[in-house]
Amino acid sequence: MAYSGIYKVKNRSRYKGDPDKVVYRSHWEKLAFMWCDNNTSIRKWCSEEVVIPYFYEVDKRYHRYFVDLLIQFEDRTVLVEIKPKKETAPPKNRGKKTPQYLQESLTYVKNVNKWEAAKEYASDRGWEFQIWTEDVLQEMGIMKKNLKPMKKLKPLKRANPKKKT
Repeated sequence: MAYSGIYKVKNRSRYKGDPDKVVYRSHWEKLAFMWCDNNTSIRKWCSEEVVIPYFYEVDKRYHRYFVDLLIQFEDRTVLVEIKPKKETAPPKNRGKKTPQYLQESLTYVKNVNKWEAAKEYASDRGWEFQIWTEDVLQEMGIMKKNLKPMKKLKPLKRANPKKKT
């Protein structure tokens, strides 16, 4: 199930763009938007307002990359992509080229192509480009650290219904 919706910007004067059309496409994006909205050290911010052309090596065509965030601080500007850590590294081939492995490989190539274009775009403007994974979001305090999984519980023993008390 996808976690998406319209984010209601509280500090509308600091949002660069239409504050009524801010769409989050994941819970992590929503948390990052809330952080931007409430962070007084941010002068302006916006979501998916920066569009960067990139060349996708697989189909040999140009596409448009809508960057998740543009954040303007007092002293710097940062373009931000929010992605799961697993999508920032090449997929692990377990010996078979399964449909899942092939899809993960195509996604990885597309992401790398986008990020190379974003780095160049940001650099040309004196900006930074950053990828925020779950680890980064946790380090920044935007997202709570994941709890350790519980140990598998033993099933409850049922009372013997035939036993008379």
